[in-house]
Amino acid sequence: MIKYRNDIDGLRAYAVIAVIIFHLGFLPNGYLGVDVFFVISGFLITSIIYKELTNNSFSIWKFYERRIRRIIPLLLFITTTAFGIGMFLMLPDDLENLAQSVVASNFSANNILMLITSADYWATKNEYKPLMHTWSLGIEEQYYIIYPFLLLLVSKIRSRFIYHFLILISIISIILFLFYGNPASRFYLLQYRFFELSVGGVFAIAFFGKKLSNPITNYIFNLSALGILACLLIPGLSNQFLIIATTILTVILLTTGGLLSENNIVSKYVFQNSIVVYIGKISFSLYLWHQLIFAFSRYAYFEEITFSNSLILVALTFILSILTYHFVENSFRNRKLFSTKKVLTILSITFLLSTSSALFIYFIGGVYKDFDAIGLTTEDVKKHGYNLFSSTDNIHIHYNEKVRKLDEPFNNLNKRNILVIGNSYGRDVANIFLESSMNSENELRYFNINRAKKDENIIERWKNADVIIFAAKGFLSKDWIMDIGQVFGFTVDLQKVYVFGTKDYGYSNGIHYNNMSSISDFSNYYANMRDGTLEDEKLLQTEWNTNYISLISPIIDKEGKIRIFDDNGKFISQDTVHLTKAGAIFYSIILRKKIEMLIKV
Repeated sequence: MIKYRNDIDGLRAYAVIAVIIFHLGFLPNGYLGVDVFFVISGFLITSIIYKELTNNSFSIWKFYERRIRRIIPLLLFITTTAFGIGMFLMLPDDLENLAQSVVASNFSANNILMLITSADYWATKNEYKPLMHTWSLGIEEQYYIIYPFLLLLVSKIRSRFIYHFLILISIISIILFLFYGNPASRFYLLQYRFFELSVGGVFAIAFFGKKLSNPITNYIFNLSALGILACLLIPGLSNQFLIIATTILTVILLTTGGLLSENNIVSKYVFQNSIVVYIGKISFSLYLWHQLIFAFSRYAYFEEITFSNSLILVALTFILSILTYHFVENSFRNRKLFSTKKVLTILSITFLLSTSSALFIYFIGGVYKDFDAIGLTTEDVKKHGYNLFSSTDNIHIHYNEKVRKLDEPFNNLNKRNILVIGNSYGRDVANIFLESSMNSENELRYFNINRAKKDENIIERWKNADVIIFAAKGFLSKDWIMDIGQVFGFTVDLQKVYVFGTKDYGYSNGIHYNNMSSISDFSNYYANMRDGTLEDEKLLQTEWNTNYISLISPIIDKEGKIRIFDDNGKFISQDTVHLTKAGAIFYSIILRKKIEMLIKV
């Protein structure tokens, strides 16, 4: 093994502190702490493997055994704990998402799941995901799976080629990171992040076994430390620039840190003091605990994390991290306490129980009991069937998705024909009409807005419609709608076009769900909307004037807050954006006059 360095644990401490502060919402660039971790991992892992390869003592099995003891026990403990807490606190839709994350995290693939389901890492909804942060572990674990094989394969040709191979693969990865793929892929996938780990490896080999200390080395070390601090604090710089800069500065800090004389003040007092080093030692526990605690706190207890309650959350994070560091991390690393056979047995059983339980909860859409507040029961699961990884027929979106069957021509031109053009927002509006006073004299049809300028079937439906309703996320301008006519060569009559507005029911239903027992009057219970919602509403109102139908103004209070429940304590939305059946019925009542005006009952 390579010689232990206190200063690396010190660097880990500052990295995890930066991430913790970032997830509290107080350090916008704090996510760079993850990049510091990547570089440290690449630097240390390459040092270990390279030394063992040069000594002809490298063993793939021993490498994996060390990684398993280091990572898997705590990871399984955290994912299982998150799952258990979620069973008590979460609504089905959120619990289903958590179950997905448990399975993905257990299989070292939460980065891939996040790319598919939450491409924007900075989206507010991610703050409510207890396992969101395990995306970085996914990258590291995927790296650990393939990296030793790559180095072993190259070493079989000639060991000195490893250095050149790592330079080449680092260059390729940097090019991919800068020029290929979409931003979400570059953030979440290993091929784009590989250079952060491999650059650490390049420097580890380049300075392997070297001992050199001079004033220049001290200056470079100090400047690189200041550079990392600047990356964390300076706002307005691009993500790609910051990640590359942090990677370079971190690897310089790691390299020069191993060459310093013992009297470097910055290293001695900033990186190697006992408190900082201990925080670095428990940094893995701190990293895994903090998001779980913050997410569940936001979900069930604090609508907003302030400076005062953040102190409580950080204290709790440290207490739990100290406990798991000593009783989980260190215990499973102790070969006298846990033999390899015992480790693999315990972890295999835990993995199977955790993963299978999470899969079952996912298959039933999180509806393991009756949830009256959103109108879902275990009987609904039996009627609907199991959720089998469908993106269009999930139990939570079934009510919205079934509107798609109305995507067909009008049958009777003697009726009052209503055409709704939109996406999932449009399907919500269609459900409001379907739950309203429409009768046999009306006919409702739906058309997906993504096909509005591509599918010529819109021509006949447009011409046969008496009223055309648009509803979609984002700003809908008159010019955009007029373009439909220009594309297909017909005249757009804006007099019969109406736009239903945007919707927003707060950041998360979780805190309202967990607060329901204390609510005495659901008709007088309001929550904050997301930033920018009212601005979007005003833009649409200005654009469409009397042909704009607001879904916000009927249920907003004087303080700009929005209703969450109908009068009977049923959630208007199951995900703070789309309507439950109770929500559609609720709107059909409060918008009755406007709906009757449109359908001419």
